[in-house]
Amino acid sequence: MNVSKQELEARVCRAVDNFMAGYGCCQSVVAAFSDLYGLDELTAKRIAAGFGGGVGRLRMMCGAVSGIVMLVGLDCGQTEGSDREGKSACYKVVQQLLARSEQENGSLICAEILGLKGHEKAASSYEASPRTAEYYKTRPCAAKVESAARIFADYLWQKQQSL
Repeated sequence: MNVSKQELEARVCRAVDNFMAGYGCCQSVVAAFSDLYGLDELTAKRIAAGFGGGVGRLRMMCGAVSGIVMLVGLDCGQTEGSDREGKSACYKVVQQLLARSEQENGSLICAEILGLKGHEKAASSYEASPRTAEYYKTRPCAAKVESAARIFADYLWQKQQSL
């Protein structure tokens, strides 16, 4: 895979555009890169759909962060159950990228990022929030989607440069 810096930047912008079009954080990040792994955008959005709202609106791990994890799996996940070395290599990348996300965003937990007190109260409903102008003003989610997409884009760029 050989992807230019400009194309990676366009994918970061696409992730934010996806979110602003109403897709969840995880969907937005995964769909922006899915074609690099032979995964069509529709299937990527379906696979990632349940991770919104911190996994099913439970306000647990941030959906954008879940997107990073899914993309790392597509990029370097092991395919043989007995491949402990491959599994460990994938876990190493996940831990490195999530550490960067936590450093940049203060947490990996949706409720904490949103400033909610405890995910139990935040998860009192499975109803998705309406995407209104007020929603976008009060939520940091677009910035978290951008951060996650940029972290993954930077990973791809650095990986490509080291080959």
